[in-house]
Amino acid sequence: MRTRFTAIAAATLAATIGLTGCGAGSAGTDGDTFKVIAFTSGNQTPIGAWWVKAVEAEAEAKGWDLTMIQGDFDFQKMNPQVESAIGQGADVILDGYTDVASISSIVTAAKDSDIPIFAIDSATEPSDAFALNITTDQQGIADSTVAELDKSLGGLQGKTVMVIGHDPHPGIRMRAGLAEEALKKAGATIAGGDVQKIKSPATGRTEALALVSDYLSANPDGLDAVWVGWDDPALGATKAITEAGSSAKVTGVDATSEALAAVEAGGPFLATVEQPWPTILDSLDEAVAAYQKDKTLPSTNYEAVGTTLVTAANAASITPSDKLGN
Repeated sequence: MRTRFTAIAAATLAATIGLTGCGAGSAGTDGDTFKVIAFTSGNQTPIGAWWVKAVEAEAEAKGWDLTMIQGDFDFQKMNPQVESAIGQGADVILDGYTDVASISSIVTAAKDSDIPIFAIDSATEPSDAFALNITTDQQGIADSTVAELDKSLGGLQGKTVMVIGHDPHPGIRMRAGLAEEALKKAGATIAGGDVQKIKSPATGRTEALALVSDYLSANPDGLDAVWVGWDDPALGATKAITEAGSSAKVTGVDATSEALAAVEAGGPFLATVEQPWPTILDSLDEAVAAYQKDKTLPSTNYEAVGTTLVTAANAASITPSDKLGN
């Protein structure tokens, strides 16, 4: 049975649950309280923050003994904390939005302790690090956004498109590479020669603003579009285009409130992508529940689910990703 998360539950739990908590009552695999370690490096992002609250709500509803570790993109701080928690014992580990390449020590500790890891958006291909990792279809994201640029620009042949990505995030890294490949195949020139890389999510908007502003300053009217791996820097690119009086178009990914408003406004921000994180978390919860019941593990350790392209035509019907659970 799938668990849905309500605004009341999220608000109550945000006020009452700290890093650890969650009462007794739900039997673990050994007959004791079911112990869960949950961690994320991306809790400072809207979706990462939603995931923390959603997992806490699930723990409260099911009586898990939960240890929640929030990494703030600092793996030197987070990884030892997770490993220490593993040393104290657990039934399962939940990983939210943390690249498998950054948590090798956690994966080793979990395997040594025979604790399965159930993850969301932590790899873009099957990995034996996880009992299950569910993410979104990166090829579908790249295909739909590039197709929308093609449609808006009347074809991509001879057009100049900037691609902005962020390598530390596996999904963004993959879809940026796929978009670059598709744009080149369609005859577009990639501004700057290859993917322009944001250094930090915390400064993504200002970095993208500078990248696009500098390019337009050096190449007035020389940019037709900016493909961006997620919405925050896409908004920075949109601002740069508006300030320069350019006609270039922008696409993003995540369907945040600001992005949806910009898409509906009909300016440079052409489209974004909704990723169904609540549904994905429901599916992961079902897998954890099956393991809690009788140690049944999923038959596959990787799933990539479809997404929704968001344009001015359907933006009003989309729940913003930064409002999930509200």
